[in-house]
Amino acid sequence: MKSTINKVISLRLRIFTLAIGALFLQIGCTDLEEQVYSEVTESSFTPSESDIVSVMASAYTPLRFVMGWQGYFDLQEEPADMFVTPTRPNGWDDGGTYKRMHFHEWTETQWQPRNTWITCFNGINSTNRVILQIESGQLPVSEEQAKSIVAEMRALRALYYSMLVDTHGNVPIISSYSDELPVQSSRTEVYNFIVSELTAVIPDLSGTVDQSTYGRVTKWGALQVLARVYLNAEVYTGTAQWGKVIETCDQIINSGAFELSSSYSDIFSTNNDGNSELVFAIPYDQIFAPQWNAHMKMLTPDHRLVFGMQAQPWGGSSCNPQFINSYDPNDKRLSDTWLMGDQLNASDGSVVMTLVNEMPSIYGCEFTEGFRCGKYEIEPGATSGLSVDFPFLRYTDVLMMKAEALLRTDRSDEAAAIVTQVRMRSFDNLADATVTGAELEGDTTVEYGTLAEDGTIADPGDQSVVPYGRFLDELGWEFAAEARRRSDMIRFGVYQTKNWYNHTPKGDYTTLFPIGLEELNTNTNLTQNPGY
Repeated sequence: MKSTINKVISLRLRIFTLAIGALFLQIGCTDLEEQVYSEVTESSFTPSESDIVSVMASAYTPLRFVMGWQGYFDLQEEPADMFVTPTRPNGWDDGGTYKRMHFHEWTETQWQPRNTWITCFNGINSTNRVILQIESGQLPVSEEQAKSIVAEMRALRALYYSMLVDTHGNVPIISSYSDELPVQSSRTEVYNFIVSELTAVIPDLSGTVDQSTYGRVTKWGALQVLARVYLNAEVYTGTAQWGKVIETCDQIINSGAFELSSSYSDIFSTNNDGNSELVFAIPYDQIFAPQWNAHMKMLTPDHRLVFGMQAQPWGGSSCNPQFINSYDPNDKRLSDTWLMGDQLNASDGSVVMTLVNEMPSIYGCEFTEGFRCGKYEIEPGATSGLSVDFPFLRYTDVLMMKAEALLRTDRSDEAAAIVTQVRMRSFDNLADATVTGAELEGDTTVEYGTLAEDGTIADPGDQSVVPYGRFLDELGWEFAAEARRRSDMIRFGVYQTKNWYNHTPKGDYTTLFPIGLEELNTNTNLTQNPGY
């Protein structure tokens, strides 16, 4: 179904590109009354809604880097306590890039942070270009269309900035299409810009939730981005905004536009585009939008036989055993997220390999060592690109953001009721699903400390209690492999203080990534982030 939709969009984009090219072509003719039949002229071209969507698509396309090679997923997961990419029999040292991410020893030439910087600003420039086309009258649209398009582009621009304020913090605010060197803004200024932009445009955004708005930022998507920024306000600015988190989440909840999916695994299936949880998804298609290749890094080469894939996976990353051991054995999210134990051949049911929850060292692991991520459906015949739409914003996150804000404002029992509601679909017994406010206020269940090769704790490191650590665990179990673990760990103070796997903390400065050396050399208005 999505292949057909993407095919239609692709065709419309090609047709509209030709139309726009003809529209701005200067014709050497003085007969203003001439009837032109060979080209589309400005006077004869009236874009339809689908044409406008095609023009706006260029501003959304950069988001596909999220699950692409060393994209946003890697940036959010590799430095955290869940995913590890050790050296494997087929390589995976890659000049030490994954070890630097794990050890928090990246430099200003590290590609993953630069990729996020470059791609987000690519998206920002594209939104500014569309806004310029509308506001300058280059595109013949109605006043109502213009207002709607500009609002959506500003909201999308704010979404890109919500990623940058989290990863790099002190970045330029570029709100117009220009070739001037931008001036750097402080993290607080970027935060304020995001809030002001979203607050301004939300009333003008569509509240419709159907195929016409799928993959686009609606009122509800903008509200969720705003809630996420409020959730991390204390990290970004030093001032918490828990009340605003609750208020913003309630607007989405009270809309009735979304509900929890009855099946956890359905959220991550190939045909998830109609799932009731998706507030904003990034569409992928293995033919028309094949940038999703994160699964190639997560699976072993022999998983080609397990899933009947056309492509052979590369076999890099697996899950830190310390995180796996934190799951309740009755939690179905464990098996819904991770490939464990015997892996069976899709053709004859024979055992291809057996995955074990052991990873001796980041300096060398076998393919079978470490559980692999199987959260996103691998269809038979899958290639190096998946057709699963990435749930960048989903409704469970709205509920959990509200729960965290309640927990942090001494309303722990209300928070526990929401967390229990979320857990219920993943447990067979209500008693197992139920949590209390007191439990959520307690310490994490992850046994932190660096590991020896036999899996024991070699260096416990900081063993102080993590306030609301059990809630952080809940976020980990629910949102594992959804490109957010780093941000959550920073907010709870774990990322910069705890030991895990082969990692020891390096300091608070690592909560921001360095600005790339090439970007610094290109723009003398930029100053490197502290600590680098």
